[in-house]
Amino acid sequence: MRWFILLIAISAVSLPSQNVQASEQAVAIDYLYGEDDITGVRLAYRPYNTQFTSIDWLGSLDVYWEVSVNFWEYGPHNQHDTNYAVALSPVFSNQFDTLYGKYPLKWEFGIGVSLVNDTHFAGKDIGSHYQFEDRLGLVLQFGQQLDSSLAVRYMHYSNGGLDDHNPGVDFLNVSYAKTF
Repeated sequence: MRWFILLIAISAVSLPSQNVQASEQAVAIDYLYGEDDITGVRLAYRPYNTQFTSIDWLGSLDVYWEVSVNFWEYGPHNQHDTNYAVALSPVFSNQFDTLYGKYPLKWEFGIGVSLVNDTHFAGKDIGSHYQFEDRLGLVLQFGQQLDSSLAVRYMHYSNGGLDDHNPGVDFLNVSYAKTF
């Protein structure tokens, strides 16, 4: 838990570098497919994007904040179960390759907090309305101004032991984002 607080504190006070504008914003829409045939849509807004100046073993590290609303559905249409969550996450990424000499390929990870509407969903007692939203993914930037991106992610929601019931919910996620 201490490292999570440290990551948030560092990202909150990080200063923008010369080559990344702090005013850059983005919106994203995601399709989620989870265990037990849970499906969902995730709408996200990224109000702030910055960059750590340099970390010796990592190089420059991009950081953005993301606010999202998640809509989840489970079961056949005549007996389905729905749930929604709102989340806030700092997300860290770093370019590790370039496709065709032009399109940046990045890894990303983030650990945020979320508030889930219903603690009984998809036949599970997830224990708490308060959940952590963890992500690990690959991101490809594209477009004339590199203002669009596609991401493939693994996302995990869990209460982190805040409650005795903690089965978690896992998703594979495909995301499209547009920067403006």
